[in-house]
Amino acid sequence: MKVRIKFSKVGSMKFIGHLDMMRYFQKAIRRAEIDIAFSEGYSPHMIMSFASPLGVGITSSGEYFDMELSSNISSKELVERLNAVMVEEVKVLSACKIPEDKKNNAMALIAAADYTVTFRKGKEPCENWENKVEDFYNQEQIMMLKKTKRSEKEVDIKPSIYGIFAEGGAVKMKVAAGSVHNLKPDLVMEAFAKYLDAPLAPFALCIHRDEMYANLGDETSRKLIPLDELGEKMYE
Repeated sequence: MKVRIKFSKVGSMKFIGHLDMMRYFQKAIRRAEIDIAFSEGYSPHMIMSFASPLGVGITSSGEYFDMELSSNISSKELVERLNAVMVEEVKVLSACKIPEDKKNNAMALIAAADYTVTFRKGKEPCENWENKVEDFYNQEQIMMLKKTKRSEKEVDIKPSIYGIFAEGGAVKMKVAAGSVHNLKPDLVMEAFAKYLDAPLAPFALCIHRDEMYANLGDETSRKLIPLDELGEKMYE
């Protein structure tokens, strides 16, 4: 049985990197005595995969990983058993059964993500910046220098911003995510600061990932669905 787990990561746990989070959940699964399936061969390992690595220093209430179980268990019991052995700053929010074919792998499905970005006190770019978010987004192009491991080039990032607005002292945005197109929220905020002609101060941003989505439509007609809505609850 293939299961998708949704979890949150807040507080000081935001400083734990992706590989350490994987090890953390492997240990939690053992402590909770979850009957997870293992790969075959000389070095068997738990069959599990995370949807998208979360950057160090970023909190989230919309993280996912898939795992395979060797026996049935209800969603309620799975969530309770995992939360009983974990720290308060990491909490399993839901568990659902998903189809077992490879195209339903969380990592492959990711197409977009929601973020909430706030400024640390005293590090706002300027006064009344909230009133300028809409004008920033209404530009025909938003050109920025995008760096990769191999190169850097100036690109128009606007097509990868699916929506952005200011609310309650925060910037809310929906951006492209995944292996094909991926836009980091801090690059969007750098572009916004550039538009304001007010460079960001060091460590000015607090970034929180709210949700991750699969696209059941196409690039011209997106139909974004939260990853946990692609499965169904498990009952005894």
